[in-house]
Amino acid sequence: MNRLQHKVAVITGGNSGIGFATAQLFIAEGAQVIITGRNKESVDKAVAELGQSAKGIVSDTGSMKDIKQLQAQVAAIHPAIDIIFLNAGVAKFSPIENADEAFFDEQFDINVKGSYFTVQQLLPLLKEGSSIVLNTSINAHIGMANAAIYAASKAAQLTLIRNLSAEFLSKKIRVNAVSPGPVTTPLYGKLGLSEEQLSATASGILSSIPVGRFGTPEEIAKTVLFLASDDSTFLLGAELIADGGMSTL
Repeated sequence: MNRLQHKVAVITGGNSGIGFATAQLFIAEGAQVIITGRNKESVDKAVAELGQSAKGIVSDTGSMKDIKQLQAQVAAIHPAIDIIFLNAGVAKFSPIENADEAFFDEQFDINVKGSYFTVQQLLPLLKEGSSIVLNTSINAHIGMANAAIYAASKAAQLTLIRNLSAEFLSKKIRVNAVSPGPVTTPLYGKLGLSEEQLSATASGILSSIPVGRFGTPEEIAKTVLFLASDDSTFLLGAELIADGGMSTL
């Protein structure tokens, strides 16, 4: 298991959920990993669990101040990197009548603006032949009530994989995306819904998944590993949908 031997990966939002599962898998495959997260206690706990091959940086993907410091912080740990997994994101649902500018801006600031400028700041550290993977969503493809802003932010991320792939051709840097369907992660507890609403939402979603269950962070991590490794060197500007068949209905 050495598909990432001698590789260095940066994983935003790597302190929980898909990001943490991916960090674990990357390390098992031989990588050195730097995770970021907004909460120092959570980042420190994750690094302790991940072990000696992991380092942590407290950084908010929704803050331009933090993003502009990221290059120097990463370079102080590893002067060059091979992989960026843009995993940090926010998902909040609301009917259009209740949405305000702050609700809109939060999701676009983190999911789109944060992704774009994180790549900009870390680009000088990326080696030739590096891989960038974005964690997007099947919501970019399907219609779901109350999810318009979140879905739009994820659709915007998908345009980044194609346009940045074209821009980075001379650097031989590949940009691809994994688009998960419903996954059992702490993100679902942050949708801004009550317990009753969350339960009803989960039940409704579950009924629309052909495989009959939510995915796991570990399953998505395996897809990210494929895109990050040399196993996918012929994939450029591609999106892999991992949703248990939900988007096929």
